Parts: sequence; C-alpha cells; structure tokens
Amino acid sequence: MMPEDNADIAAADASAQAVDTRGVLCFLAITFGLTYAVEFVLIASGFRLTGVPALAGQLAVAAVMWVPALATFITIRFVTGEGFGVTMFRFGSWRPYVATAVLVPMVFAVIYVLSWSVLAARPDWQLSSLAATLEGSGADVSSMPEPEVLLPVLLVASLLGAPLINSLFGLGEEVGWRGYLLPKLMPLGKLRAYVAVGVVWGMWHAPLVAIGFNYPGHPLLGIVAMMGLTTSLSVFINEMTLHYRSTVLAGWIHGVFNAQAYGIWRVLFPGVNPLLGGVTGVIAMAVWLVVGLATALVFARRTHL
Repeated sequence: MMPEDNADIAAADASAQAVDTRGVLCFLAITFGLTYAVEFVLIASGFRLTGVPALAGQLAVAAVMWVPALATFITIRFVTGEGFGVTMFRFGSWRPYVATAVLVPMVFAVIYVLSWSVLAARPDWQLSSLAATLEGSGADVSSMPEPEVLLPVLLVASLLGAPLINSLFGLGEEVGWRGYLLPKLMPLGKLRAYVAVGVVWGMWHAPLVAIGFNYPGHPLLGIVAMMGLTTSLSVFINEMTLHYRSTVLAGWIHGVFNAQAYGIWRVLFPGVNPLLGGVTGVIAMAVWLVVGLATALVFARRTHL
C-alpha cells in the first residue's frame, strides 16, 4: 500500500466521528461574510464582469480568493484551537502535479471538441472577437500578432506560466475548501461531503455570477449552473486531495484548471453557450463527473491491491 492510500483510511476513520459544527459554521460565516461584503461593495460601486472589468475590481476579486484560507486560519487558531496540520498543507509527491498538468488540458480539449460537435461553441480562428474586445477597451490592435503566431503563444502560456500564477490564488481557496471544509464534513459520508463542498463552493461565487461571471445573461440560472459545475469538478479535486493528502496539490489543480478556463479556450471559443458548452456548461459538468468517478475507481482499486 502506498503512503498516499492512507488518505482513504483517514477518510473512513473520519466517518465514525461527528461533524465539528462549531468550526464549520465559523468557517462558513467568515468566508461568506467577508467575501460577500467585499463583492457587494464592488457591485454597488458599478463593477461588472462584462467586457474588460476595471483593474482595481479585478485585483479585489483576486484577493478575495484568499478569504477561505484566512477563514481557516481564524477558525483553527481562535475558535477550535487546532493546529494548521489539519489542513493537509503539504506538497507531497511531485508525480500528481505533472499528471494533472497534462490531464486537465486534455479534459478541456475533450470538453471543447464535444461543445463544437453539438454547435454549443464555434472556434474563432482569426481571433476577431479578441481584437474587438481589446479595441473596445481602448487598446491599439494594429500591432496585434497574427493568429498563427498568437495562438501558439497563448497555448504555451496556458500550459506553463499561467498555471503557476493561478495556483497561487487557487491555493487560497483550496486551503479552505479541501484543506478545512472537506475533512470536517467527511463524517457525513463521502457522497454528502462531496456534494456539500461543491454546493458551498458554487454559492460562494454567487454575487460574481449575478454580475456576469461565467454565465453572462443568466444571473439566477447561472448560480445554479455554477453549483453544478463546482460539484462535478469537486469529485476529481477531492479525490486527488484526500488520496495524496495535499492541499497544495488541490491549489495546483485549481490553478491549472483556471489557466485553461480563462486562457486559450476562452479566446478561441468566445461565443460559447455558457449553460450548455465550454468550461461552464452541462457538457463540462458531465465530463468532469466522469473524470472524477474514474479517478475514485482507480484509487479504490489501488487501495485493495
């Protein structure tokens, strides 16, 4: 048995314990209270996630990604008195980092091929939508590289540099979602814990979804869809986190996901139906659910070898 497989044993042991209601409620109150307060102020000031948002607002939204980590620290330090070790904040083996750096882009390719095949997305090979967006924001697009030059650059950036940057922000969320909340909810059983984490993660995005994040034009249905996306994606990230006992790995996967989600694919497929295709639609939800369940099956078989 590999050392990482002990995560399944730990998860089983956790199911025999009771949920730390006090800690969980404190974590949720701080996470949602602080996040919603910041985002409601932004929204009241006119900030919207359409076109090219104001830079100050973008920085505030990026900073908010570390609120779950802050809530975790406050909870375990001042409320429950636990050590930070409960968050599984460790790097662990390098192998799953490499594996997910390859797997996640492959999954995105499958999602967009499927979206294209059902006409839920159409490629913009000339990058005319990107040029129009930049021009609309006042940028000079006369010196913009040709698509055959720019697309490979965007691809390399999405695969290499962007995951590193995005994982720094993704880690702020994952210390909370996978490092604190998931283990605390495991006494409910794996299925209930996974669903609960996914729903909470999705609802945490609600104010931004309401102003155009991921589901422009669908402020209410978009929130429901966001919960569906985060729940389906959570299965894969949860399995990887528990198996390798690494919140840092969860942050890395989150970063690789965001690098793909807001990188080359958004540029190449700008006119996606957000509820059906692309990274946010039901196609993506179904694909990620399959990937997550397949991962769980592989880990379960390894455990019994």
